[in-house]
Parts: sequence; structure tokens; C-alpha cells
Amino acid sequence: MATTISGTGTPTIGSRGLPFAFRGLLWGAIGFLAGALLTAGVRVLLGYPAFALEPVVVIGYVFGLSGWFLGVGVWETWARGWLGRETVAYKPDGWRRYFGFHQDHKVIGIQYGVTFIALFLIAGLLAMFMRAELMETGRTIFGPAGYNRVMSLHGLMMVLVAVTAVPGAFGNYVMPLQIGAEDMAFPRLNALSYWFWPPVAILLLASQFVGGWDTGWTGYVPLAVVNRPGQLFYALAFITAGLSSVVAAVNFVTTVVKMRAPGMTWRRVPIFTWAILFTGILSLLFTQAVAVALAMTIFDRIVGGAFFDPVLGGLPVLYQHIFWFYSHPAVYVMVLPSLGVLLEILPVFSRKPLFGYKWAVGGIIGISALSAVVWAHHMFTTDIGVTTKIGFMLTTEAISVPTGLVFLSAVGTIWRGKLWLKTPMLFALAIVFNFLIGGVTGVFLSDVPADVQLQDTFWVVAHFHYTIVGAGIFGLFAGIYYWFPKMTGRMLDERLGKIHFWMMFLGFNLTFLPMFWLGLNGMNRRIADYQPSLEGVNTFVSLAGFFLGASFLFFIWNAVVSWRRGAPAGDNPWGARTLEWLTTSPPPELNFDGEPEVTGDPYGYGTDGPAHAIVRGETGGEG
Repeated sequence: MATTISGTGTPTIGSRGLPFAFRGLLWGAIGFLAGALLTAGVRVLLGYPAFALEPVVVIGYVFGLSGWFLGVGVWETWARGWLGRETVAYKPDGWRRYFGFHQDHKVIGIQYGVTFIALFLIAGLLAMFMRAELMETGRTIFGPAGYNRVMSLHGLMMVLVAVTAVPGAFGNYVMPLQIGAEDMAFPRLNALSYWFWPPVAILLLASQFVGGWDTGWTGYVPLAVVNRPGQLFYALAFITAGLSSVVAAVNFVTTVVKMRAPGMTWRRVPIFTWAILFTGILSLLFTQAVAVALAMTIFDRIVGGAFFDPVLGGLPVLYQHIFWFYSHPAVYVMVLPSLGVLLEILPVFSRKPLFGYKWAVGGIIGISALSAVVWAHHMFTTDIGVTTKIGFMLTTEAISVPTGLVFLSAVGTIWRGKLWLKTPMLFALAIVFNFLIGGVTGVFLSDVPADVQLQDTFWVVAHFHYTIVGAGIFGLFAGIYYWFPKMTGRMLDERLGKIHFWMMFLGFNLTFLPMFWLGLNGMNRRIADYQPSLEGVNTFVSLAGFFLGASFLFFIWNAVVSWRRGAPAGDNPWGARTLEWLTTSPPPELNFDGEPEVTGDPYGYGTDGPAHAIVRGETGGEG
């Protein structure tokens, strides 16, 4: 990379040479080797054999991660300043800007979006292999252990996609535009939050070469302590992902609180920005818990810790308490951003104000608050005491009230609206349908006697997917179809978009609705076989799953072709009111050509109120 001087005198990294991501791989490998050699030397000094796989991997990974960060551009753009030296900005042109430490929130949003679509497709391919195994009874593709390894990798990848894709892509790209900010509060931290993710993907894929892991995405002890070395890769990947979430959350919260445009009071904040704000708060408050649980597992594995060994005074159920203290709020980290997307789209394509805006915001706040006191409903089959179970049953049932407020806001918005059934609206309507089924079936699992019967059956699989995929992933695609014109300046093909939607919607429901019946009839999850009487329904579910998987081929083709040759979108193809639509598509470097000023309701469709915002030019005129 060549260093050049921009017109303003700011040093920048030019566009010649290889992208920094390739250098990051080299520096990361050197860092890993240095950490591994240091670990071996210390072990020799302490009288142990020089090589032990897991200590070498842990220490080597810490050094390798540091080398990776420095290599992708942290050294030039940030770390040099710590030593009193001049830093530079990474601003190459074209495709190279996505392969280095670029600080523009719009570039980072696209980096997140493309990365997590790729992970989603890999995880979906793994699901296809799982459904091929379950088409018939008996062993067909995998043995029991092989199936569980594939299931575990699929589960964790999908969870990470659901947790990160919407806030990572649209929280970065759209939220600063919606509040009239020039960028995120901490651009370097924002870039750093993304560059945690390539090592996560490398760890998860590399884990399969050292035996993988078969605990599912939850990594329960005591199996996680004695499992294959792939379990260690799982723990390191999960911790790294958590660090990224915390770093991103600091940016989200600070940006929304401190960088809103003049006139944007809290009552004028778009609903998607509210969802991103509380997603960030949840991540800040609870992500540390899962890191603690996984760090304790690592200590038990490599230094003989006793956190979870009952023989040495440990408590295995402690892992579940710590893990779910994070992981149930994480369910709402997965869902809240997509509910924000839903409530952002419905007013635009209903041409009506958002129904019950204040109640919807109250619902988001209520969900966030109650999410902290429901974790043990995942543990009703453990010995946590009857009184504790009843308490968590009541709090779990109570969270349906603020969730219902969000749902009623959605239904009230489309009621008697002039519905414009473009692809984003179809995905938004699907969220309403899917989330209703996910919510109703979750009531059964919140009840202790019913949960004892349904725990670890395919009822749980179906409920979880209706909540996380039916709301979270459908929300991801709703956001893609809605904001793709703003991000690229081009429209996605509407015909291909509707083919994708109907195949995805029908395939999803035909795949997961029958799973409720399978769960009621005793089919256990996370097991590669089942009783012969359930084979017919499983064959149907697998065929529906393949149909669902095929739907994404239309999306990939549509996205790739439209990005290059799609019809020009214009600045505001949907006629929306929020601030991101008052700038060019795609926006300029600092987002707006003038200074945004918020003057009215973001969802005042069909009213006589003022525009949501105006953009004043440099001379003080209105843009």
C-alpha cells in the first residue's frame, strides 16, 4: 500500500498493492507462532513437556489476534499514535476498501452484511446435510457423533448470525444516517469491532480439523471440559465474538445518546434507532457473562481448574446459570433489531403513521428490562427448586406483555392501511405472522409442567426457529430489500425478490410447523435418529427444508447482478420520511451535503405535519 497525501493534508493509505487483510493473515500467523514458542519455552522452564496442544493454542491465539489487528491496519491508522507518531487513514478506492481498517461506518456496515450473509449460507448448507440425515431412520450420512458435530457448528454459526447481522450491517450503515450523524462516535473502535469476526470464522472452521465439538451451541459442561480440542476453538471463537459485541455496543449507545441532529428529541427518534440503542445496552450489560462462563471452561480444561467438577467441589449447573444469564437477553439482541426493521418498514408501505409509537418504544424498553430476569426458564429440568421455577415462570410469562405492545403496534399500523406489497413489505408481514407463532408456542415452554414434557424435543427446535429465523433472519432480509437501494444506489429485481420471498416463507413454514407435531410425538432434538413411526413426517420436513434452502439461490443471483447492473434507485424510491432518505444513494463520505435539522414526526404519513427533517446547505438554505 502506498501512502499519499490528500487534498486536505491528511495522510491516507493509497489503493496500490494487496489489501491489508492479506497482511493481517501473515502478521497473525507470525504472532501465533511467537505465542506458541513463548508458551513452549515457559513450559520447559517449569519442568513440563514443551508441547501441549491446548495451552499453546490459547496463548498463541492471543498473540495471533494481536498480530492480525496490527496487520489489517490498526498499526498505521491507530497504534502509531500511541507512540507519538503520525497516523494515516485507510481510504483506498473500489473493492479494496472492504479489506482493511476502513473507518467509514457505511463501509463497515457492508463488511458486516456481506460477511454474515456468507456465514448464514454456510450454516444453512450444514442444515441441509442435517435434514438429509434425518430423511430416513438409521444411519445414512453421519454417525451419531458426526451428526452432533455438524449440528453444533450449524447452531453456533446461526446464533452468531442472528445476534450480529442486523445490528452489524444496518446498525452501522443506517443508524447514523437516521439520527443525522456524520459517523459513529468512535470510528476506530467501530472498525475494530468488525475485524474480530474473520478470526471467529477461521476458528469455527478450523475446529473441525481437530475433532470439532458436539455439545450443541450451548457448550454445556461437564462434556465441554473433557471434549475434543475443537471445544477449545468453540470457546475462543465465542469469547472473541463477545468482545466484538461489547466494542460495537459502546459505539451504538454513545452515538445515539450524543450525536443526534438538532431537533431530534427522544420523541422523534426513529424506531429502528431505538431498537439498536437497547440492543447495545443489552450487549454491554450481559455479554461479559458468557465470556466468564467460557473462560471458566478453558481454565478447567488447561490448568486443572475445578469450577464445574463436583468431585473437587465444583458445580456443573453454575455454567448454565452464567451462560443463560447472557444467552436469554441475547435472544432479544437477535430479535429487537429485526422488530425495529419491521416497525420501520410498515408505516412506509402502509402510508400510515406508526401506530402507538410511544407504546412500541415502551415495549422495547420493557422487553429489555425483563430479559434480565427470565434466564432460568431454560433450566426447568434442573434441580433449582420449585419456588425458583415458579418465579421464573411468572417473569417469563410477563415478558409477553411488552412484546405484545410491539406486536400490536405492527398490527395497528397495517390495519386499514393502503398496503404497497413490495418485497420489503412482504418480508415485514411475514415477520408478524412468524413471530406470532413463535410467541404463542413459547408460552407452553414458559409453563413448568409443559416445559418438562417438551424440553429437548423438536417442539423447542420449531419454537426457537420461529423466533430467531422467523423474526430475526426474516428481519435481516426485510432490511436488505428495504435499504439495498440506499447502500448501492440500485434497485433489487422485484420479480426475483418476490420469488425469493414466497419460496422462503412457504419453505420455512412447511419445514418448521410439522416440527411442533414431531416434538409432541416424542422426537428428541440433537439426536441423529428417531422412531420409525415418525419417518414420513421427517421426509416431508427434509424436502421442505431443501425447498427453503433453494430460495436463497434467487437472492444471491439478485444481489450480485443488481449491485452491478440494477436499475438506478434514486435517493428515495420508497417515499420514506426518515433522515437516511434525505441524502444521496449511496451517501457521500460525511453522509449529508449540509446540516440536518429535525422538524417533525418520522412517521407522519397522511398528516398535515411538517417533514421529519430538512438538510440545510452551507449558506443556510434548505436542502
